Amino acid sequence: MTTATTIDERARWTASADAWDRWADPMADLADKLNQPLLDAAGVTAGTRILDLASGAGEPALSAARRVGSSGLVVGSDLVPGMMAGAVRRAAELPDGRPAFTAADMTALPFPDGCFDGITCRFGIMFVPDVVGALAEVRRVLRPGGKAAFMVWGPRNGNALFEVVNAAVAATLGEDGSLAPLFRFAEPGGLAEAMRAAGFREATETDITPVRKAPKGQPFWRATLDMSFGHRLHGLDAARRGALEADIVSRFEERASGDVIPLPAHVRIVVGTA
Repeated sequence: MTTATTIDERARWTASADAWDRWADPMADLADKLNQPLLDAAGVTAGTRILDLASGAGEPALSAARRVGSSGLVVGSDLVPGMMAGAVRRAAELPDGRPAFTAADMTALPFPDGCFDGITCRFGIMFVPDVVGALAEVRRVLRPGGKAAFMVWGPRNGNALFEVVNAAVAATLGEDGSLAPLFRFAEPGGLAEAMRAAGFREATETDITPVRKAPKGQPFWRATLDMSFGHRLHGLDAARRGALEADIVSRFEERASGDVIPLPAHVRIVVGTA
């Protein structure tokens, strides 16, 4: 799920690709709860032509494909080809209207002007160094009046999974700042302003703050640990890994209310009209 352009970032996401593929199916239902409002915002309906940027393991390109059906088109893209292995595998299971996947740099999209009705990007725009340049490319490939919808994270302290797991990893391995790019647009207004600077006629933001209730005693945090922090865990011996995981469990149990652990999240959908 990335469009980073530095060698280090590409290496990080390539190293994480297996984890994203491994968790794609178990996390599909939760992912779709975020996908649907994003697809609504982008105007994804039957028969539309949709480009999904930073698709990673296929979110939300696969959900978009189910909406547009065989009369529409979904193209999923990611800068790191290895990240899309899971997307290609999962797309093969769809009965029809399967999305196509291609490697693409968000700042130099290999598509003609005005060829898509809508564009989606879930948790990818934060990693692009030249955001305005990327948004200008997005606007270029949108038809006039088409919508681009981006989903980004709100403040880290409003996202319990990242906040708690990062605190435990930092306590074990030190803070390296690798989580910081996720929250590049945590403050309201930043991405909307960038979209207007890139030539979008208008840009609006909507915050979504769901609270998931996870059963106490379940390793609901493991996907976040593997996908967002796996690049830091290579070479960690079994004893230290076990101690880290025990610390994560302890930190979440401190937040428990009875038999459940509330997991607030804060995401923002930013929509621009070409």
